[in-house]
Amino acid sequence: MEERGTVFDYLAQVLIIFGFAMLMLNVFCILFGDSAREVSTMYALGGDGVPTEVAFQFLAVSFFVVGARFLFFTDWLIKEMAIWLRTVCMLSTVIVIIAIFATLFGWIPKNMWQAWAMFLVCFGVSFVGSCFVMTVKEKVENKRMEEALRRLKEGEEKQDG
Repeated sequence: MEERGTVFDYLAQVLIIFGFAMLMLNVFCILFGDSAREVSTMYALGGDGVPTEVAFQFLAVSFFVVGARFLFFTDWLIKEMAIWLRTVCMLSTVIVIIAIFATLFGWIPKNMWQAWAMFLVCFGVSFVGSCFVMTVKEKVENKRMEEALRRLKEGEEKQDG
């Protein structure tokens, strides 16, 4: 479980999520913006970028996502829950939050199942990519800790011997 951080730690997480979302949205605007201009408010400017109101909506979503992460991955409110269940609950919460925003603000047309399917595919790919990055990060950190422990033991043996 994560330890509770400072407000700056959470703000940093919000800005990381927001920054990555804006990067991806701008790439999508360049690739699909002109053809999707009439379909979604995210592409109202076509290939020229992201409208300001959409950027602020994404910032709000970022706050909610970090809030969900805090809720499900600290012991602040939920004391006993398996990690897999925490992950499922958080993913479900994030999908619901994004679906609410997408519907309220016209990001994805309500009646266009293909757009919703693409959203779920993109979300799934992002989740798998995040899991991969986190797994690699954990392995690197574990390797560093093992190396530090080995050096510490070698230092103790030299002092004793």
